[in-house]
Amino acid sequence: MSETAQGAHDARDDGFEASEFLVGLGRGLAGALLFALPMQMTMEMWDLGHAMDRWRLLALMLLAIPLLVGIAHGIGFERTFTWREGMRDAMVAFALGIVASGLILALFGLLDARDSLNDIVGKIAVQAVPAGIGALLGRSQLGSGGEEEAEEDEPGMSYGSELFMMAVGALFLNLNMAPTEEMVLISYIMTPWHALLTILCSIAVMHGFVYAVSFKGGQSLEADTPWWHALIRFTLPGYAIALLISLYSLWSFGRLDDAGSMPVLMSMIVLGFPGAVGAAAARLIL
Repeated sequence: MSETAQGAHDARDDGFEASEFLVGLGRGLAGALLFALPMQMTMEMWDLGHAMDRWRLLALMLLAIPLLVGIAHGIGFERTFTWREGMRDAMVAFALGIVASGLILALFGLLDARDSLNDIVGKIAVQAVPAGIGALLGRSQLGSGGEEEAEEDEPGMSYGSELFMMAVGALFLNLNMAPTEEMVLISYIMTPWHALLTILCSIAVMHGFVYAVSFKGGQSLEADTPWWHALIRFTLPGYAIALLISLYSLWSFGRLDDAGSMPVLMSMIVLGFPGAVGAAAARLIL
């Protein structure tokens, strides 16, 4: 191939990659709005913007960075990239989350010029984490059919990667629920028998989501594989992860302050139900 032809070929490749990245940005912004809009329109999240402990908010944002990098390495805004490009995509997704959150809050008059800079930054920051995750999920959910088919041909994730994605799914759904007063209220209403049934239902729903109802992306078991293999290998570890993520989410939003061990346990079990659903759904979506 001549130097001229090679140059033209490289230019076309660069143009295609730039176009693909811009399309990914559009999907990312759409994903940020789609997945984070319910939280952006709730009073609890607005209040957290100025009431949440700043160290806990900083911890949440710092935790979001490796989570976003991990998701970006598996999804990102392009089909193939290195870890360095995954870091780039994670930062772009976080930026999209910040922009989308700021625009929505400003659109509805929730960012007032009379608010302090600390309150404005807090309101946007607490919303930017779920919006950033949504920005990365935009590619997997809003991609074209051709990309989905290409992704179906890719090799499956490692065991550690699947557990990581479960943690991301649990955190994403917990961020919707943990800020609400209802989580604590339900935990006070429930009896220990209700809690036990909730645990069993969480495990059953989580297991059925992936293995029983045959959702797209679910895992099918070989004929000679015992039924308990998937339960022990995926479902129970996934539920344990969902409970830990629930505990962190409740602590992060101050829902466990001055609470005894039993209320903490009950609240964790309550939030663990949507966390388990999010963990199971992550294996289907991502």
